Amino acid sequence: MRTSTETVPATPDSGSPEPGTATARRSGPIDPRLLRHSTIARGYVVATAMFSFAGVAMTIVTAAMAASIVSELIVDPSRRSLGAQQLHLWVLAGALLTRGLLTYLHDRYAHRASARVIAQLRGRALQVLTDPAQTSVRALVARREHAATVVLRGLDALGPYLSGYLPALIVTMTVTPTVVVVVGLTDWPSALVILITLPLIPLFMVLIGLMTRERTDRKLAATSRLAAQLLDLIAGLPTLRALNRFRGPAARVADLGRAHRRSTMSALRVAFLSGAVLELLATLCVAVVAVGIGLRLVHGDMSLYAGVLALILAPEAYHPLRQVGAQFHNSADGVAAAGEVIDLIESEPDDAVIAPGRRSCSVAGQPVRLLDVGVHGRDGWAPEHLDAVFEPGRLTVVTGANGSGKSTALLAVMGLVAPDAGSVLIGSIPVAELEPGALHEQIAWLPQQPVLVPGTVDENLALFGPLDPAALQRAAAATGFDTVIAALRDGDHTPIGADGTGLSAGQRQRLALTRTLASPAPLLLLDEPTAHLDDESVRAVLEVLSARAAAGDTVVVVAHQPAARAFADQIVVVGGGST
Repeated sequence: MRTSTETVPATPDSGSPEPGTATARRSGPIDPRLLRHSTIARGYVVATAMFSFAGVAMTIVTAAMAASIVSELIVDPSRRSLGAQQLHLWVLAGALLTRGLLTYLHDRYAHRASARVIAQLRGRALQVLTDPAQTSVRALVARREHAATVVLRGLDALGPYLSGYLPALIVTMTVTPTVVVVVGLTDWPSALVILITLPLIPLFMVLIGLMTRERTDRKLAATSRLAAQLLDLIAGLPTLRALNRFRGPAARVADLGRAHRRSTMSALRVAFLSGAVLELLATLCVAVVAVGIGLRLVHGDMSLYAGVLALILAPEAYHPLRQVGAQFHNSADGVAAAGEVIDLIESEPDDAVIAPGRRSCSVAGQPVRLLDVGVHGRDGWAPEHLDAVFEPGRLTVVTGANGSGKSTALLAVMGLVAPDAGSVLIGSIPVAELEPGALHEQIAWLPQQPVLVPGTVDENLALFGPLDPAALQRAAAATGFDTVIAALRDGDHTPIGADGTGLSAGQRQRLALTRTLASPAPLLLLDEPTAHLDDESVRAVLEVLSARAAAGDTVVVVAHQPAARAFADQIVVVGGGST
């Protein structure tokens, strides 16, 4: 017997505001939140500090040996032989080799550690984005373009910060004070000049940083916006090609490319100009020290050894600050992206997140009731005032206009979307009170874009758990996937890529549909299951679904084809009355 369920049409409403973009909270050159959320970053900072202490020791030894050799060769004729300078030369060679080895080991460790830190932060961010208890489905859809840009491309830019800027900063904190102390013990006027001129470099860095911070934030926002628009264009290309309008977006893609180029070149111009300013300033500071040393040597106010040692060490005092300035702009994008990723990790759960319940119930034999269900999205209510009952033992077809909320209604049944109005009951228990894991084990869900992972065909068939071979064979015969497997080179052991790369759209749909039909779950929710299938396969699939319903399962199908209506025991029209 065929019945019908009537629903009130959805009323258009203004969309909800777009989610705001998180702004990275900068609390200094090293964000303490980065060290708090990444154990690898903490170990990396300690290791970098150890390399820096060893490096400054080798720098001082190198300068002392070079000053001894030069002063003795000029002042003491008796020391102008290779044998007399043999000890100094061996120590100098050892210090240089050790310094080179330390640089190699640090660079090797820095790149590996930075990659591991990025992977750890990315994993934590993805965990937050994919955790239903932290991020609601609607919030994820609204922020996916920005999140994809920050977590993927933006976070990759953190590499220069970890492998270049952060080590230079630590070297500045260790090498510069030590060198100034050694120069002060050797020639205090030179140390005084260094102390007076040294603050000029960080002062200019702060001024340049204040000027470039806004540019960096704008560049990251522009990149996110351009990526989102480009993804929308790419997603719509099949439709544009079907309408023979695919040449139109070419101009838009070119405009996006030019906008991205202008944004990048603007940041690069500032980076090059500020780098030149810092280099010129450091060179002038070293020149002031050198002039003072030269004048005192001419008047005999200092020894040649002290003058040469101070002259060699003076550039080493400014060099770490110059490196910090050179690496600052390379790391700015990464620091901004890392700040936003950490903001994401520390974000409070969305208001629309469903607090996981703790009750459990058996779905088998229980009706699913949607009582005045409404979900408010960016485009208004979809669905709105939806009343329906999905009875066990009946095949229910859900139909309606595009955007009326059919897929959202299925998400509400699974507890993935919290209704803004009304409630969903399984038996007499609200879905919000059920434990999600136990509920989802009793549901077989086929979305419009099914999940396929890199692996073999049989691994994707058993992605959500082992299946009965007989049931799998019957489902494959109904969907025609047995013919697909027979045509594959390695059968069900054929490897496929992400999103089913290697299979056609129809073959991917048949694989996912076969997996769903073979599931022993008592509640089947299928969203456009017969898309990309021919008429014969559509009829075969609907016959299997009808048989599952006759066996006592609850089967809900979102479909538009007349064939689906012919097999339906109940038709629910979302947003447009009953049939």
